[in-house]
Amino acid sequence: MEQKNVLIIYTDQLRRDVLGCYGGHEVLTPHIDSIAEEGLALDEFYTPSAVCTPSRGCFMTGRYPHASGAYRNGVPVGMQEHGFAEAFRLAGYQTGYIGKWHLADHKESGDLLGEYNPLGFEDWKDKVEFGHCKSVIRTQDGIRPERCVGDERTYTTDWLADEAVSFMEQRQKEKPFLLMVSIPDPHQPHEVRAPYDTMFDPKRMEIPESFYDREIPDWADRDTWGRNHYFPLGIFEREGHLARLKAQYLGSVKCIDDNVGKMLYYLKINGLWDNTIVIFTTDHGEYMGEHGLLEKNNLYESVYHLPLVMHLPGKAETGVRSSTYLDVVDFGVTLSGLAGIDYPFAVHGTDKSEDLLKGEAHYQRELYIHPSDVPRAGILTEDYELAYVGRGNTGEIFHDHVLFDMKRDPLQRRNLYQEEEYQAVVEELTRKMKEHHKKYRTPKRFLPREVWY
Repeated sequence: MEQKNVLIIYTDQLRRDVLGCYGGHEVLTPHIDSIAEEGLALDEFYTPSAVCTPSRGCFMTGRYPHASGAYRNGVPVGMQEHGFAEAFRLAGYQTGYIGKWHLADHKESGDLLGEYNPLGFEDWKDKVEFGHCKSVIRTQDGIRPERCVGDERTYTTDWLADEAVSFMEQRQKEKPFLLMVSIPDPHQPHEVRAPYDTMFDPKRMEIPESFYDREIPDWADRDTWGRNHYFPLGIFEREGHLARLKAQYLGSVKCIDDNVGKMLYYLKINGLWDNTIVIFTTDHGEYMGEHGLLEKNNLYESVYHLPLVMHLPGKAETGVRSSTYLDVVDFGVTLSGLAGIDYPFAVHGTDKSEDLLKGEAHYQRELYIHPSDVPRAGILTEDYELAYVGRGNTGEIFHDHVLFDMKRDPLQRRNLYQEEEYQAVVEELTRKMKEHHKKYRTPKRFLPREVWY
């Protein structure tokens, strides 16, 4: 059987519901949508940690953050860890990486990564952290990421897409390839190049219902990632500020989609489309005004629930909506299963490639939210989300544990944690959380006391 090439397009902080294939209508994303139309879209893909480094570590290694070592931003993945790219390299693939890494020590945009674990990616000429630069200049000494907004050649998203095309053009033709392109957008700072910067009118932006809620949990209101940091009640032009940011965010998404089109076009005109698995996804979501929040790393569900679309030539029917539940730790071993190669490393995830190909869903949806830089933990099921909090980033001890009914209250605006009729639900979900963290040996210092096992 001929081995399939693999192209992974990985974005940063992308909301699932801005894409047309997930019901988005404010920005057209025809190229990303086409991957779903000619392949499949996962409706149940989740990350256990909605912040860059931990989620990326889970994606790459198939292991939870405390095990991979990359449990918060600025902490590198362990030197002893293995990644899915290593499995593909051992199977004879040329493995390449382009773009943002964020799994070494915290580096400035243009600093070399230094001592780091490449997790099996061999062909990687620009080994820098990349940060959230808005342009990239190549010099005799290498690349120079910059904060100034570039043009159609130097803007980071465009530059990375061109580099991806160059990699595929110059690849070792006698080998199959696995290439991962990591795009820093649409993560803040919310600036995008022309003409995308004026493509969306702030006055026409839709504002989330929960943006106007007055009562929210203490951690959502007052912690470092909280409402008071971004949109405190009563500030001048509160709604207008969000709308202007969102217009730039949507412009970044449009720029990403156009560059996805550039990469797909190369595959198609060079006869590679029918022999290449193409995957488009992100590391975590973006609240973009929900509950008065921006960014991620809080406990509301939407930033854990991710888009993932894939083109699987010769392996699955087209236009499939898959209900197979997939945790980010399942990704690498599942990809290996789809490509028909061995995965020789121990992971916390499960190979769900057969379920994906058959359109089945044998696994119950249970996502366990893992702590990042402060003790927080949660569980998401089909029916409920339960989450516990402790000390916050500000040092304040927070007390508003939450329980949300995901079917009756999908926008998560009513906290049921203290209500008597839900105490049996709280007890059962707490028991499951304790069992999970005991099984995977999450250090107790990372967990709220209520979840200690």
